[in-house]
Amino acid sequence: MENPITTMLPKYSKHVVEAKWPSRELLELLGVTHPIIQAPMSGYVGPALVAAVSNAGALGSLGCGPLPPQAVRDQIEEIRRTSNRPFNLNFFVHKAPRIDARVARRVRERLAVYYDELGVGAVPEPLDPLPRFDEERLQLILDLRPRVVSFHFGLPPSEMLTRIKHAGCVVLSSATTVAEAKALEAQGADAIIAQGFEAGGHRGTFTSGAGAGLIGTMALVPQVVDAVRVPVIAAGGIADGRGIAAAFALGAAGVQIGTAFLGCPEATVSGHYREALHRAADEDTRLTRVFTGRPARALRNRLIDEMGDAETLEFPVQLSLMQGLFRANGEASRVGFPPLWAGQAVPLTRDLPAARLIEAFVAESWDRLRN
Repeated sequence: MENPITTMLPKYSKHVVEAKWPSRELLELLGVTHPIIQAPMSGYVGPALVAAVSNAGALGSLGCGPLPPQAVRDQIEEIRRTSNRPFNLNFFVHKAPRIDARVARRVRERLAVYYDELGVGAVPEPLDPLPRFDEERLQLILDLRPRVVSFHFGLPPSEMLTRIKHAGCVVLSSATTVAEAKALEAQGADAIIAQGFEAGGHRGTFTSGAGAGLIGTMALVPQVVDAVRVPVIAAGGIADGRGIAAAFALGAAGVQIGTAFLGCPEATVSGHYREALHRAADEDTRLTRVFTGRPARALRNRLIDEMGDAETLEFPVQLSLMQGLFRANGEASRVGFPPLWAGQAVPLTRDLPAARLIEAFVAESWDRLRN
């Protein structure tokens, strides 16, 4: 009787199977065939995409930041029914936000115009809408024991991190500066994701500084490689084999790719989102705090154009004021207000099943590296 997991594996071409990567360090650390990590992209990645990516020899990632623990358990059960390959669970480790009443009043006054226009009532009172990494989420990791656990906005406290590593999990985290990379290595990260300015979604920045989070991938990756001893994973603006080969040329041991996977049929994106990705040009993304209170890159829409640089509440409190706009019915709301996360390489997105996309990444990058 055929193994249902084996039958789901893609039929790799000889060209792809024989790819010999310049570094095996990350492959052995993560237990993967190809040094490619699918970015978590919480809300747009479900079990189907994670399993498909992992089955194709790369590392699928599930964004767990906003999910209740039971929802995570249910999704992991579904992933494990269709894949026996390593996968990554990603969590936010943001600090408890402070709600400034004066800032809240000003932000609510600005948003009231949109709430009135869409007829969705009054702007809600601010609250903290996202769970933080706590003992319950730590226990979730200890129970599920994924091969890889990654964090955004830093790392959890040392005592928690020690328990995660003792459970046999590999720990990754994102850095947007050399100083952040050094701090992550000192705290115990097994590998560091060097996230360039081009990346879509939230910046992983966890320090304050004039240049924090504003360095491009081409400049950031080699500096981080020189500064730390653990493997470095390049992220930001990588959407095909050319970008993967370039990352290796810069000294990276692998790549993390996000936006390019949103074109896969397994991604849980709306039809409108897919259409917007297809139409996007190289100048159509912008970094803004307006959606959540933290810098994040998304496709331009009405809200970004009109409020992209406006004052916001701290992350994630700002998000609590925006939910009514995101959920309003009608074309005006659907097109003008919800965030459509995307990086600067969005025009390179292809509509391919995840396994085929991994195969294309490998073949394209190996062509470049071999020559």
